[in-house]
Amino acid sequence: MSQPLRFALNRMVAPRLSLPEFINLAVSLKADAIEIRNDLKGVEIEDGTPPQEVRELCAAQGIKVLSINALYPFDVWNDQRREQVLKLAAYARDCGAEGLVMCPLNDPADPRSEAERSAGLRTALTQLAPILREHRLLGFIEPLGFEECALRRKRVAVDAIRAIGGLDVFRLVHDTFHHHLASEHEFFPELTGLVHISGVEDAQAPLNSIRDGHRVLVGEADILGNAAQIDTLLSSGYRGYLSFEPFADSVHGLADIRQAIGASIAHLRQALA
Repeated sequence: MSQPLRFALNRMVAPRLSLPEFINLAVSLKADAIEIRNDLKGVEIEDGTPPQEVRELCAAQGIKVLSINALYPFDVWNDQRREQVLKLAAYARDCGAEGLVMCPLNDPADPRSEAERSAGLRTALTQLAPILREHRLLGFIEPLGFEECALRRKRVAVDAIRAIGGLDVFRLVHDTFHHHLASEHEFFPELTGLVHISGVEDAQAPLNSIRDGHRVLVGEADILGNAAQIDTLLSSGYRGYLSFEPFADSVHGLADIRQAIGASIAHLRQALA
């Protein structure tokens, strides 16, 4: 693959570092973009770090903020969701983020029919679009491949985006883990705004038993086909970032996370050369 690979770091790759340490990690790996999260205790955003501080720390090192991860569950619209998105959108705007990652309801107890889920998705997108436009943000929709998820496949999201006239403000997150779990075969490079990458190496685990805790850095033993997925996206026009998002405690506890991420970058560059 002749296209250069553009790497970014999701906060989940090193949740125990301070924000300055995390930014320095990105700089040391020549990754010029990060994603911050609102679901990690003890670090920004949960620790009360002002958005201006995030902006200033990143600007000083030439780092861009791709997203805040995440608005959840974005597809269940109510007064609580409106309040939540207004707060996140203001923070994203003030810290210089390009957009909000938006994740759908993932709950086996969700009582809604497919028709009700579809209607809820379109209602939510219709309500979210003007808020995102007002704050000059993109909404990065991330289908989750788990069987119980209300929005598993990107095709459903694309149809809803088009139906509500949201092509200017909504983009897809192609998550290599969730793409594999959903047994999805369609790619939408022209609507993809962000790619999340992680690997799974447990070849014996049934597909429907794989969870976030299995997600490690991408290496030789990966069973998700990360390299093939990335190759397809790049070959068909995607030019954005590949953001590392491993959830496994084994990754978070590594003594040298910089070396481990560097090895994963080297592996992907070789696999896609």
